[in-house]
Amino acid sequence: MTKLQVPQNLHNFLIIWFGQLISNIGSYMTYFAITIWAWELTNQVTTIALISFFELIPSIFITLASGLIVDRVNRKFLLIIADCVAAISTIVIGYLYLTDQLQIWHIYASGAVNGAFSEVQALAYSSSISMLVPKQHYMRTTSMNSAIHYGSTIIAPALAGFLYYIIDLGGILLIDFITFTIAIATVLKVRIPQPKITTQSQENIGFLQKIIFGFHYLIKNPSLLAVIATGSLFWFAHDIGGTLYSPMILARTNNDTRILGSISSAAGLGGVMGTVILSIWGGSKRRIHGFLLGMMGAGISKTIFGLGQALMIWFPAQFCSSLNFPMLTSSSKAILLSKVKPDLQGRVFASESIMQQIVSAIAVFIAALLADHVFEPAMMPGGNFVPLFGNLFGTGKGAGMAILYVISSIGLFLIGLSGYFIPQLRNVETIVPDYDIEDY
Repeated sequence: MTKLQVPQNLHNFLIIWFGQLISNIGSYMTYFAITIWAWELTNQVTTIALISFFELIPSIFITLASGLIVDRVNRKFLLIIADCVAAISTIVIGYLYLTDQLQIWHIYASGAVNGAFSEVQALAYSSSISMLVPKQHYMRTTSMNSAIHYGSTIIAPALAGFLYYIIDLGGILLIDFITFTIAIATVLKVRIPQPKITTQSQENIGFLQKIIFGFHYLIKNPSLLAVIATGSLFWFAHDIGGTLYSPMILARTNNDTRILGSISSAAGLGGVMGTVILSIWGGSKRRIHGFLLGMMGAGISKTIFGLGQALMIWFPAQFCSSLNFPMLTSSSKAILLSKVKPDLQGRVFASESIMQQIVSAIAVFIAALLADHVFEPAMMPGGNFVPLFGNLFGTGKGAGMAILYVISSIGLFLIGLSGYFIPQLRNVETIVPDYDIEDY
């Protein structure tokens, strides 16, 4: 097979990146609007949590197979198919809403379908980076991918919070559909090279062995496994707090969507600022420092956020929290991109994804149960926790969620700190050699 020429510029990557940014803005607007719609309908954390839960469950089952698919099927084709499915799902939800037939279970079903295909899309996209971008730009491009998330969270919540009571959910779904068409158009415009298949990719083994290859690879590379396992623990604690985030703010502000939108935009501003700093700086020479210190910084900021009861605390705390995420996510992704060969990345990244999805699903479930049935009742006037925590967190709606949020945030800090006491994690960049991109 002729060697693939890895582009020495970022032109094709930037085109796809722009399409994904626009698409994410539409998707975040829809998620924000659906969260408001569901909260107004039920006033229960469990309802909000189940939206995320049903997105995660099918993607857990498809992830291992999707890793093999991404390593074997044209990645450009996979990106287009995933966007088309999401666009169709948006049309269906929009039709049900406009005809007054939309129910909560429709949102769960749509989330399940989107969750499965978005996992394939995410793997195809992340696995394409090493074929589109020179190795020296991995930190910058992965930080730009963080900007997709945080740029969306600047624009989408504020815009959706403002438009929700003007064009309602139906209008926001229309915007989402338009953004999907833009994303599809950008993918159609560029060529995404496929990696050369190597001997290690093991074409002659059975299907089941191919499916679980990523886990075998990580077991044989314990330092890489340590990176992924630590990241999974971080996201477990993070997603407990993340499940409570919107309900806690809405409960404490009498369902003020403008305040929620403002705080979400603060997250976007912090994330974009972190991305800009990282893109200019290029990150720490030892990427593991960015990974672990980013966790610790996020944990401190989120703890302050959970202790706050007003916008003047929430806004700067959320900004500072999000400032850390481009560094921690880009550092971990850059480590994996430089250590895992391109034709193996789909399955290895799938193994990483399934570990994170499982712990996220558990976190969402735990957060909902504890919030609705333990912490919230215990922090109502006369509740069991009021004598202990009432002076610090206040009482009434949202106070119980705030306690659980702070507990999870302290966990983020401790996970990052503990990473420095694990030699295989701390020294991953010297233990595991980089692959040679010239072979691809």
